[in-house]
Amino acid sequence: MEPVLLAAGGGGVVALLLLLVLLRRRSSDARQSKRAHEAAQQREPPVEIGETYEFGVTEFTDHHSGERVAVGKVEGFVLFTEDVPDSVAEGDVIRAKVLSFNEGRTSADAKAV
Repeated sequence: MEPVLLAAGGGGVVALLLLLVLLRRRSSDARQSKRAHEAAQQREPPVEIGETYEFGVTEFTDHHSGERVAVGKVEGFVLFTEDVPDSVAEGDVIRAKVLSFNEGRTSADAKAV
């Protein structure tokens, strides 16, 4: 019976160690994201209102508009793009016209063209 108890206890230790590694990674990712956001607040946006840019779609989300919005980056600057055709998938390259900056000028809203 002792080997079974050790194996069960050992599995619990392994699970605990894996959990700690995952939590540490998330904490590190959150710190890195916060630093990137703070850096974005300090620089001028690399895009201009009214201009059109080409970029890859990294994900889709429901932005403040309540509609399906494509998310992508131009020189690390986030664009939330509306009116993206349903046929567009993550990884596809689209063109969008910048409409406005969001609060803090750390991202912008755009419309697919």
